[in-house]
Amino acid sequence: MIGISLEGCGRAGDAGATYNASMRILIANDDGYLAPGLHALVKACEGLGEIEVIAPEQNASGTSNSLTLTRPLSVFNAANGFRYVNGTPSDCVHVALTGLLDYKPDLVLSGINNGANMGDDTLYSGTVAAATEGYLFGIPSIAFSQVEKGWGELDAAARLARSVVEQVIAGGLGKPFLLNVNIPNRADAPALERRVTRLGRRHAAEGVVRQKSPRGETIFWIGPAGDALEAGEGTDFHATANGMVSITPLQVDLTDHAGLPAWRTRLAGAHRA
Repeated sequence: MIGISLEGCGRAGDAGATYNASMRILIANDDGYLAPGLHALVKACEGLGEIEVIAPEQNASGTSNSLTLTRPLSVFNAANGFRYVNGTPSDCVHVALTGLLDYKPDLVLSGINNGANMGDDTLYSGTVAAATEGYLFGIPSIAFSQVEKGWGELDAAARLARSVVEQVIAGGLGKPFLLNVNIPNRADAPALERRVTRLGRRHAAEGVVRQKSPRGETIFWIGPAGDALEAGEGTDFHATANGMVSITPLQVDLTDHAGLPAWRTRLAGAHRA
C-alpha cells in the first residue's frame, strides 16, 4: 500500500503534528490560476511550508495527462505571486519539476476542483493528472475535488484538505503515493468521516450535443458524464453519496494482471510481423 495511515483523522487546524519548516509544496489545478478552488487550497495550506503555485492560464478540465508537444510553453507571473502556464495541468507540473524550479518539492497538491473526480473521471481529469505528474517524478501527491460543482462550502472543503495534508505529513513523506480525495459540499466537511475507497465506475457518457456554428458548420460538444454504474459499498461513489469524504489511493500501472495468463495462452501461437 502507500505507507500512511488515514485513521484517527483530526479536524483541520488540530495541533500535534510537527512540520518541517523547510517543506516545499507545489500546488497546481485544472480550473486555471484564477479559480476559487486553487486560491482556497493555497490559503488553507499556509504555514505548512514554502508554497509554489504553478497553474494553467485557462480552464483545462478534461485534458488528462496530456503534455503540449506541438508548440512552446510560456510561464507568466500573476499579480498575487502565482505563476501560470499556457498549457495543461500536466504541463504545469512537468515544467516546474524539469526546469522551472531549482529544487524538488516534498509534496504536490492539485485542486480544489470544481466538481467530482470519481471512478472513470480519473482517466480524464486534469486535476488528477497534475497530481499524477508529481507522482511520476517520485513525489507524494494528492488531488482534491468537491463532489458538486459551484464551489458551495469551499472554505470547509479547504479546511478538510489541509487536515488531510497535515495527517499525511505527520505520517511521513517517504515512499511516493498518489491520493484522490473527493469532498462533499458541506459546511461540516472537516468533521465528516473519511473513508479509504476504491474507484467505482460510470455508465457510458451521454451523447454529444450537435449544434450549428454561426457559419453554418456542424459542431459537437462532448456530452455529460454518465451516472454511477458501480457504486456499491467500498467505492468512492458510495462514500460521498453517504456523506463521507472519499480518499482513493491510485496507481499508474494499467496492466490487466489477472488477464495475463489467458492472453499469453491465447496469443502464444501468434507469428511475428
